[in-house]
Amino acid sequence: MNKNSIAAPQNGGGAALANSTLFSDLRSLFKAPVLIANVLPVFTGFWLALYFTGASFNDYWDLFLLTIIGSTLVMAGALVINNWYDVDIDTVMDRTKNRPTVTGHFSLKTVLTLGIALSILGFILLLFITVEAAIYGFIGWFTYVILYTMWSKRRYTLNTVIGSVSGAVTPLIGWTAIESGFHMIPIMLALILFIFQMPHTFAIAIKKYDEYKAAGVAMLPVVYGLAMTKRQMAVYVACLLPLPFYLAPLGTTFVILATLLNIGWLVVSIYGFFTKNDLKWAHVNFLYSVNYITIMFLMMVIVTLPVFS
Repeated sequence: MNKNSIAAPQNGGGAALANSTLFSDLRSLFKAPVLIANVLPVFTGFWLALYFTGASFNDYWDLFLLTIIGSTLVMAGALVINNWYDVDIDTVMDRTKNRPTVTGHFSLKTVLTLGIALSILGFILLLFITVEAAIYGFIGWFTYVILYTMWSKRRYTLNTVIGSVSGAVTPLIGWTAIESGFHMIPIMLALILFIFQMPHTFAIAIKKYDEYKAAGVAMLPVVYGLAMTKRQMAVYVACLLPLPFYLAPLGTTFVILATLLNIGWLVVSIYGFFTKNDLKWAHVNFLYSVNYITIMFLMMVIVTLPVFS
């Protein structure tokens, strides 16, 4: 058999492997699941602002693209800088030890430069939209990069509260691209996101207890134990119960379904006081939280879709 006929598939396989590795590295560097999860509230905020102002999406599709791209770049920049700064603890934790900053696939200088460049470009695009949208974008970036990543994450259990602020501003970015953020709807969206992130993050912290402890990250279960964490999770989930009623303009169907979701999560949280398998319970809680926030924000869009007759 001609050796050249074998070489081509091998080279192609090598190229495919290299591309796969690059894609995996980029996905890890940008924390793709986190990034995508934060884009949905931006879209929902933008959509609801159009709905409540009676505007047509067709008239604002260009503004929509700027909003999504600008906010995504800002968030991506913040996540990349987080990877750059946390390389030492990422080396210790199993779930982060394959990040390109740890493996050396990307140099730390390159990662930092990329994070700064993405952030600046994102802020510029947001400034083309509205100053208010850019301000909320900056609040999210500053809270996540400076107050959370560089200041509180390794020192205080309040790091979860601080980090939750950065995620909570995302619907405000979308809303303020169209209308002022001083409105009950975007404020409630931000509050839902802020409260949701607390039990969601605590569930992750319980699942990865040993890793956070080894890395010296001051997560609540590591510092104060599981009992305290379970109590706080139940309290935060209970705080979600009244919020759907402030979103009554979205309709009775939304309020009922959102309330049922909240009650379901509260039941799961309370079960934690009786379970003997904390890791399994934390995993169920984590899965519920992820589906909860996705369903909530998609439901807000669905119930406000135009009805064609």
